[in-house]
Amino acid sequence: VQSEGFKGNKRAGYQAACDAMFRLIGTGETAGTSKFSLNILGDFNLAGEIWMIQEYYKQMGLEVVANVTGDGRVDDICRAHGAALNVVQCSGSTMQLANMMEEKYGVPSLRVSYFGIEDMSEALYDIARFFKEKYPDDPEADRIMERTKALVQEKVRDLVPKLEKYRKALAGKKAAIYVGGSFKAFSLVKAFRLVDMDVVMVGSQTGTEEDYRELEAITDPGTVIVDDANPLELNSFLKEKEVDIFVGGVKERPIAYKLGIGFCEHNHERKEALAGFEGMLNFAKEVYSSVMSPVWRFVP
Repeated sequence: VQSEGFKGNKRAGYQAACDAMFRLIGTGETAGTSKFSLNILGDFNLAGEIWMIQEYYKQMGLEVVANVTGDGRVDDICRAHGAALNVVQCSGSTMQLANMMEEKYGVPSLRVSYFGIEDMSEALYDIARFFKEKYPDDPEADRIMERTKALVQEKVRDLVPKLEKYRKALAGKKAAIYVGGSFKAFSLVKAFRLVDMDVVMVGSQTGTEEDYRELEAITDPGTVIVDDANPLELNSFLKEKEVDIFVGGVKERPIAYKLGIGFCEHNHERKEALAGFEGMLNFAKEVYSSVMSPVWRFVP
């Protein structure tokens, strides 16, 4: 990617990457691409998450044309314009690419989250509904919706009893969230609610005014909502709210360690899959093992 001197901020870097990808898109052959097909945008295959998501789509009866960029292939990206839909998971990084593809090739996009039972289920249903509306008279669109219902029901039925042990132990514990993108923050608030934990602070680096209004609507009164906070501010809020666990990226980890509170890595350095239905169970286990660790009795 040509980005001389690495000029600009994080958003400018995303733009440079999207521009580079867009030069590849449209140069490949689209013959044979199913009309029930999609591209996965903004998933980086952390801990193999994209393979789990691909399997869900396969079970629904959908063809995945290209992954941008986790486990991606240049040839697939070249023919990505032949897909019927772009599914955008990390909107901060790849929404611009989706918009460029819609403008030039007419490929619509859906913004989704793969984190937590609620958002993962809604993502699959939204995609099934898209194809049902696009091809209302095609029986395959009905079959895709039926397979989606069966998939979600099976996964939820299997997962909910396994979460019960963690929910009982974690009920009433306090969580703080500070992540890069606000869309991830929405999903985390819902995920903590699933195990009956109270979110007392939530924020992001790149959220908009509209995002924060939405966060305010889904959190409890008194929740601290922060935008692009510095370590001193985060430190102050974590102490004030007497937090049990802090969810953030690699830069936030030392803050939690210095304060002697649990930390959950939710960024590009993690080694455990947290997306999808299986990822929700991994998340609950990680939060449980951190919050309930006997080590906290030794913290002054």
